[in-house]
Amino acid sequence: MIVTRAAVPEDATELVRLRRLMFLAMNGCDSPGSWERDAQTTVRRQLAGPDARLAGFVVAGDESGAPHLAACALGTVEERLPSPSHPSGRFGFVFNVCTDPRYRGRGYARATTEALLGWFAERGVTRVDLHATDDAEPLYRSLGFAEHSLALSLDVRSGESAVP
Repeated sequence: MIVTRAAVPEDATELVRLRRLMFLAMNGCDSPGSWERDAQTTVRRQLAGPDARLAGFVVAGDESGAPHLAACALGTVEERLPSPSHPSGRFGFVFNVCTDPRYRGRGYARATTEALLGWFAERGVTRVDLHATDDAEPLYRSLGFAEHSLALSLDVRSGESAVP
């Protein structure tokens, strides 16, 4: 049985470590830097309080000497204007699902993502979006995700097309 728990501000260092591993898996490039410190500060701030903007679910590592967290799934709730198809106006976005390579293949990504989807449902979220890698797409499709529209992005700093 896989045990998940809600992420807490004290998990910030490990959540950012997993985020770095996610980027490494996505593009094959390890990119340490000051962004990690800034991300830890943001995680601590956004996970704090009863009305936290960020939610996450984690699975703890179980091997001696291994990192504290084996896997995580993070997401946020965005409130837009209500509409006929989304009367609450609440949309979820999943943006950081990662399993440490030592723990892959055990169902941890599914377990943390399912816990996050439950959290969204408890808050009246009517649609959840995410960007999937080719490797992760089968997992998300098995959870019911489907393509819904063409997404366009712009990097407002440069005015150029942004890649998610």
